Amino acid sequence: TDPAVLLADEPTGNLDTKISREIMAIVTRLNRERGLTVVMVTHEDDIAAYARRVIRFVDGRIESDREQEPTLVL
Repeated sequence: TDPAVLLADEPTGNLDTKISREIMAIVTRLNRERGLTVVMVTHEDDIAAYARRVIRFVDGRIESDREQEPTLVL
C-alpha cells in the first residue's frame, strides 16, 4: 500500500532511547523520501523535536500551534 497519511499515537511510548531513535528514523525517512504526512501524538518533547509543526493541546483545547525547524534530523 501507499498511504498519504500515517497516524501514530505515542509511537515511542514505553520504548528505550535506542529503539525510540530507530522508530523516529523510520518515520523521518518515510516523510522525507516518500512525502508521507505524519500525524503523531506524543507527550515527549524530544520526540516532538523531530516535527516541523507542533500543536500543543491543554484540556482538549489548542494552547499553541507553531512551526519549527526540526532539531532532531536523521
